[in-house]
Amino acid sequence: MRKSSITLLVGLMAMTTALSGCGGNNGNVQDSGQGSSKETAGKVKVRLAYWNKEDSVKTLLALVEEKLPNIELEYQFIDNKQYDNIIATQLAAGSGPDIVSVSPAASTKYAKLGYLQDISTLADRYNDGGKNVYSVDGKLYAIPGISWFEGIFYNVDIFEKYGLNPPTTFAEEMALHKALKDKGLKPQAMGAKSWEPMMKSSMGYVMNEFLAKPENKNFDVQFGQGEKKLADSWAPAVEQWSALIKDGYLNEEMLGIDYDQALDEFATGKAAMWESGPWAMEAIKKKNPNIKINMFPFYGSQPGPGWLIGGPGVGFAASSKSKNAEAVMKVLDLISTPEGQQAFWNDNKGGSSYLKGVEFEMPAEYEGVKETVKAGNVYAPWNNWGDNAQALIEEYGKRLQEVLGGGSSIGDALKGTDEKRTELSAGS
Repeated sequence: MRKSSITLLVGLMAMTTALSGCGGNNGNVQDSGQGSSKETAGKVKVRLAYWNKEDSVKTLLALVEEKLPNIELEYQFIDNKQYDNIIATQLAAGSGPDIVSVSPAASTKYAKLGYLQDISTLADRYNDGGKNVYSVDGKLYAIPGISWFEGIFYNVDIFEKYGLNPPTTFAEEMALHKALKDKGLKPQAMGAKSWEPMMKSSMGYVMNEFLAKPENKNFDVQFGQGEKKLADSWAPAVEQWSALIKDGYLNEEMLGIDYDQALDEFATGKAAMWESGPWAMEAIKKKNPNIKINMFPFYGSQPGPGWLIGGPGVGFAASSKSKNAEAVMKVLDLISTPEGQQAFWNDNKGGSSYLKGVEFEMPAEYEGVKETVKAGNVYAPWNNWGDNAQALIEEYGKRLQEVLGGGSSIGDALKGTDEKRTELSAGS
């Protein structure tokens, strides 16, 4: 991949924003205010913004460079902690990237605001499971990327050395944490400086104990519409999950640890487990090429296939304000081919494609979650929470950070999230 044609931007934003990100890869980001791509030296310049680092799409970027030599694709990494605020501000100002990476909730919101281009010409290529979450009123506004999932990685060598087995219930997982701690090992790394890990971990337990029950299959939609409350429904499950905090396996010290530091702890054998997904594999292997990894899902009180947090991956949307819509569609068209999907999957191995007729073999590192995936137990509750989903999961995650810091309770965290949903609904 030649640096001359694919550039990691740390400039060009609507306003100067200091990004406190992972591994020092963030900086002050400004936008030229010109809103879109431009022709430069005979090439059409197209900017793509994403909250994952360039390593997660480097093969795809190389494919674009090879197959579309007349397009200069600039890659812009924006840390997830700032991504939504920055992109929303830019799009509202009529500027921002030409290709916008979006979550299902953001796609719906931006489409309704007129920020995204209708790209329904690509819709027939994708399965309903992927495109439905990126469609509004029957029109497709983003192409679904490789599906994502998050479970708990574990160091196989450490487990084998001490005769430990991956758990099949949450109680066994707690016992595993104790056994590792008793041997002087850090059971689990967690970058709780971000609100995401505890949010997902707790939801993993909720999916097993509450959401998986047939009578609760519509709960998430009902919560998003204001018909149900988390405090009235999730409290027993989240209280049980919080044993990880009460027993000190998740602790206040982790509030000072970020994603990259947690990854390093796991990759270098300082921690036996770490909650993450396929996007982290290359970085782990770079730090420790000899590490042996497997994964287990989130479990509840009863044995079974468990659950993984996940679903349709990032959506790639076209800005309705792009000055080079034709070039943007050529990039999206290339991604929407078996070759494009293969290139994207290459740096996200473990996920699956929603492009019809495309299948990938799950790598050995995910042997422990094959039955979970086969059972279809891959789900992100907030995908059904409506337009305010991103703000709600952030609220929930930050309130769990307060619980970890000893300044709040699980009940308060759930009630606070319910109050935030009410507040957001009133303001919409």
